[in-house]
Amino acid sequence: MSRGYSNLELSLTTGKRGSRYQHVETLLCELVGAESALVVNNNAAAVLLALETIAKGREVIVSRGQLVEIGGSFRIPDIMHRSGAKLVEVGTTNRTHYTDYQDAINPETGLLLKVHCSNYRIIGFTSEVSHVDLVRLGAQHGLPVMEDLGSGCLIDLSSFGLAKEPTVQEVVASGVDIVTFSGDKLLGGPQAGIIVGKRACIDQIKSNPLNRAVRIDKLTLAALEAVLRLYLDEDQAMREIPTLAMIATPDEVVRKRAERLLQQCTASIAGPNVFSVVPTSSRVGGGALPEQNLASWALAVAVPPELIKISLVERKLRQAPVPVMGRMEADRLLFDLRTIGDDELDALVVSLRFALCLESD
Repeated sequence: MSRGYSNLELSLTTGKRGSRYQHVETLLCELVGAESALVVNNNAAAVLLALETIAKGREVIVSRGQLVEIGGSFRIPDIMHRSGAKLVEVGTTNRTHYTDYQDAINPETGLLLKVHCSNYRIIGFTSEVSHVDLVRLGAQHGLPVMEDLGSGCLIDLSSFGLAKEPTVQEVVASGVDIVTFSGDKLLGGPQAGIIVGKRACIDQIKSNPLNRAVRIDKLTLAALEAVLRLYLDEDQAMREIPTLAMIATPDEVVRKRAERLLQQCTASIAGPNVFSVVPTSSRVGGGALPEQNLASWALAVAVPPELIKISLVERKLRQAPVPVMGRMEADRLLFDLRTIGDDELDALVVSLRFALCLESD
């Protein structure tokens, strides 16, 4: 795709100009049950484009507890301001009720918005309104409902020890008009912002001139299409999409992988280093499933502090021919074997040998 010709905006059926989104739109609609779909360059752009199209110059009601900031200083209030929509906060940080939304609706209201709380959780005395209830309220007042899922999930991962996250399919089935989520992160594809939902709303968003400024290129489309096709067979997706495969790897498999790495390090790396296999925990990351841990196993590396500082070993690993990122805990470097494949063990040993050279620099 990168070297040759492609039918990016050409319909091979009619021979006429087509839509670049058709390559993934049909797949997305089939996978999540939506009427229509659109893909832009990231989820921030998806949220901005949807808000600017549907609610420019009008009020958007959102729970105060969902006014999130994620990495790179992406803030919902700032994006809303840039879109021309008017933010209306309801409820409190920890509790928002159905009546809060209901009481805020007026002739200037253009949209009801629900935002996934990426990267954090409010626990204890809390309450929020479900997307099902928001859809019911929106229908009563003729208002569209939008939900920003942040990290879109197409497979229920609760069977692997993670908290239940709403899947895109569940949110679409509830009747939400516009759903936005990332193509990377939990989905496991390239960076992209995906918009799915009711055809009437998505058609408006597609026709927005701003859409051209945030559209994706042919390589992103090709990569996203390849990943989406894997989801047509859930078992295949769990095996072949690295993020999902890591989540699904059984604890015992991770432990045995760590023990193999221990044997390799002990046999091939000389010096007064101490290698051991220790229990640890993994986190999904990427704004998804905050505070959710997966049991895992790690190779721990300890070095005599009088010979070399562990911080220097960590820095040298980052500068190795094959750079490696470790995690420093209690004067040890940990390497989580849930995130290291069997085919990467040899390269990791080479990088460790490079970093554990006791010559000062």
